Amino acid sequence: MSTASTKFRLNTGADIPAIGFGTWQDKDAQESAVLEALKAGYRHIDTARIYGTERAVGAAIKKSGIPRDQVFITTKLWNNSHHPDDVEAAIDASLKDLGTDYLDLYLMHWPSPFARGTSMFLRGDDGKLKKGDTDYVETYKAMEKAFKSGKARAIGISNFSHSELERLLRETSVVPAAHQIELHPYLQQKDFVQFHKSKGIHVTQYSPFGNQNEIYDSGKNMGKLIDDPALAKIGKKYGKSAAQTALAWGVTQGHSVIPKSKTPARIKANLEGDFKLDSADMQQLGILDKKLRFNDPSTSWGLWDFYADLEGKK
Repeated sequence: MSTASTKFRLNTGADIPAIGFGTWQDKDAQESAVLEALKAGYRHIDTARIYGTERAVGAAIKKSGIPRDQVFITTKLWNNSHHPDDVEAAIDASLKDLGTDYLDLYLMHWPSPFARGTSMFLRGDDGKLKKGDTDYVETYKAMEKAFKSGKARAIGISNFSHSELERLLRETSVVPAAHQIELHPYLQQKDFVQFHKSKGIHVTQYSPFGNQNEIYDSGKNMGKLIDDPALAKIGKKYGKSAAQTALAWGVTQGHSVIPKSKTPARIKANLEGDFKLDSADMQQLGILDKKLRFNDPSTSWGLWDFYADLEGKK
């Protein structure tokens, strides 16, 4: 077993492992996949309430025998629990399913509130999603209470635009420890990344393989990022695959990355993306930036115009 070694310091003083294990999709396969990942050496597991995988993650950590304080756990608040009165109950439900009394990082999954209730996607008689009326600033202030109580040792956000993040910084008291965003060599968002660095906000890259995920319709009629010859060529220099090189592109910038897989060989291989590229190679990969965003539910949800001021917005 070769435990991933690179860690990055959050603004709380805690360290987050550079290579995390994502648990989105394949809900029924996650307990065995997370257990496999922990055995391989992962010490950073990323889940979310909406994934339905928190219980599987908790069970896998328990089965692994690895002490709780050696595993960095991230989960996320879902959109139906944005009302300030619902946030504590939501984090408590996540803690219960994960089998722990604290989270290493708790993120607001989206800045967009859905209607309150037990339904994750409450729809009206017209079949359309029902929008909530809670301001994300008020949601975040409720998350700050969880941070201060110790239930969440760090709090942060996901899928915010530049202006939404700027407003959050102006109107709240705890600077987000992390922002989880879509980021890969085809969507590099250099200015936005630099803004995070200037504010001391760690960046976690989701979908680090870009359009590898079949769920992204917009990425189907083009070559896969991890088949890009430029990544393969640079990877060869380090004895690494194109996929591992895509992960290293993030790690080299000081970002954590959360690849996902349920295949043991691929789970192990992704851990080997924990290495640094030299500046010349990073410059070469900079040319790959197509400003292509694959995850944007603005149309499918019909409630919110996400990423309005960011690259990759169509």
